[in-house]
Amino acid sequence: MTPVSKTPRKRNGAGVETETAPRQLHFDDNTLQPLLFGEHDRNLARLEQLLGVRLASRGDCLSISGPPEDVDIAELALIALYERLREGLEVGDGEIDAAARMAAKAPMTVAGGKSAGDPHADDIVIRARKAPISPRSPNQAAYIRALRGYELVFATGPAGTGKTYLAVAMAVSLLQEGRVDRIILSRPAVEAGERLGFLPGDLREKVDPYLRPLYDALYDMLPAQQVIGRLSNGEIEVAPLAFMRGRTLANSFVILDEAQNTTPVQMKMFLTRLGENSRMVVTGDLSQVDLPAQQGSGLRDATDLLSHMDGLAFVRFTNRDVMRHSLVTRIVRAYEAREPNKDGSGG
Repeated sequence: MTPVSKTPRKRNGAGVETETAPRQLHFDDNTLQPLLFGEHDRNLARLEQLLGVRLASRGDCLSISGPPEDVDIAELALIALYERLREGLEVGDGEIDAAARMAAKAPMTVAGGKSAGDPHADDIVIRARKAPISPRSPNQAAYIRALRGYELVFATGPAGTGKTYLAVAMAVSLLQEGRVDRIILSRPAVEAGERLGFLPGDLREKVDPYLRPLYDALYDMLPAQQVIGRLSNGEIEVAPLAFMRGRTLANSFVILDEAQNTTPVQMKMFLTRLGENSRMVVTGDLSQVDLPAQQGSGLRDATDLLSHMDGLAFVRFTNRDVMRHSLVTRIVRAYEAREPNKDGSGG
């Protein structure tokens, strides 16, 4: 049952809503309240800091005070966090920040309805092994919807925004549902040209360090033995971009990571591998192109060339979508402030 909201409101002579008496939220499961509020109400304190409202708990009732618009946001965030706890999932600082972000971008709906900013809406939740994966920002929600709805998706933006992680999560989900037969994960093996010969070891030892982030995402989604087994039988393939040449990838979910380090020729080669009943995701950060200065980025070229084409989607993340340590967000912002025109990705 959704928490019950009692919402006294007042408007001034111009019809503009002003701060009113505290809004009351009642939660029907008392066992979840301590988890929602946090130890010594630390979760409520975090929401107060994020949203500029005042929260006070008494028994099964939580009062929200502040400007009506901020109160609306806080109410939606609290309901989303409560629903997360009802599903048996944890609520920590990351989930609180995510709920606040999502609520700030979506107005409340009628009672009993799901808001467009509800992080638990069915179309933006990826069912994974450990727990359902919900978006932590409106752009992540748009990205998940694009992954579901389009055969080709481009995702650009800074590190830590979930571009690769969410793509791998969607790929694993579709593989487990039997909607694709295999997952193919690729990236330029060595920045600026895939020159592997000078590295020690056999081919696997040469390319593995560059593909490690893709392996890490896989191990987050599947038990280790399943990853090993699916890699062995070919259901999951992790390979450098050069291995894609000459292939037609049918019944597959194909991800090209670090695509900013492809050349236009490599990007064209990759995109034309798309076969029947396949999906393709291209991710990259145009602020971190490692190609020689005279060599244009294939990701930037494809973004310029294909951005108005029907049948594919572009999702552009910004530093507001960075989900890593809060210090990472501040670092990204500092670099962007110093070099505002270097990115070229719009985020």
